[in-house]
Amino acid sequence: MDALISAWQHLPSSISPSLFSIGSFELRYYSLMYLVAFAVAYFLFTWRIRRKEIPVTSETIQDYLVWAMVGLIAGARIGYALFYNFSYYLSNPLEVILPFELSNGFRFVGLSGMSYHGGLIGVVLVTFIFCHRRKINPWQFGDWICAAAPLGYMFGRFGNFLNGELWGRATTVPWGMYFPLDATQSLRHPSQLYEAFFEGLVLFAVLWLIRNKNPFHGFSVGLYLFGYGLVRFFIEFYREPDAHLGFVLGFNTMGQVLCILMMLSGIALILWRRQAAMKHSNKSVKKRNP
Repeated sequence: MDALISAWQHLPSSISPSLFSIGSFELRYYSLMYLVAFAVAYFLFTWRIRRKEIPVTSETIQDYLVWAMVGLIAGARIGYALFYNFSYYLSNPLEVILPFELSNGFRFVGLSGMSYHGGLIGVVLVTFIFCHRRKINPWQFGDWICAAAPLGYMFGRFGNFLNGELWGRATTVPWGMYFPLDATQSLRHPSQLYEAFFEGLVLFAVLWLIRNKNPFHGFSVGLYLFGYGLVRFFIEFYREPDAHLGFVLGFNTMGQVLCILMMLSGIALILWRRQAAMKHSNKSVKKRNP
């Protein structure tokens, strides 16, 4: 048993974050997980299209996923710069969009540093633009997205784990792990796996089960915002805060502050969309019964 626990605790040390490398360029599993996440979302969309659950074509979804990928990456980078390292990127603005380090010479470093909340904002913006151009109800479309997105997001967190980053706080629990890039070499919570399970698999299961039972358009969007914010808020207690930020507003991390705003937005959205649905229903009744 001790040997099994030790093997588990040192598992990150046996995982190479790179699929392959050529000179200073390397392809990491983290980048690959982004592609897997979008592939999973596309599979779930096309499965529902074949079952006549979604009245759009596969080509429409293909076009949308290109938009979503651009919105996600751009939003995640800009969000990271604004929320987590504003002073640095204010002095080095080109590094927000270029995968090169310019402050200490010129070398390829990839797009390191992504904010989930920034990525979410980016996806929301491009979704509204896409739906407006295609004349699709954005709230209904958002419900379709939220039924699939968490499962894709699960692979994103696997990517963080394979990349050996975003580890948790120091712990004594036997399922803790040692991460090679941790300078202290402390036993830590594998918070990436906690997030993959709860923010990914569990949230996906909830939203997938109600995918055809939304009481009004936008319900799943609001539930996703609240559910993700709630789960992430508690997992942040096990996740190591960013070293350059530490805690903000007392004992909270920046992630928790953003999750509180996310939960409030989810509740407000559900109440607003419910009221809008009731008004629409009342108008329809009056038209039928003048």
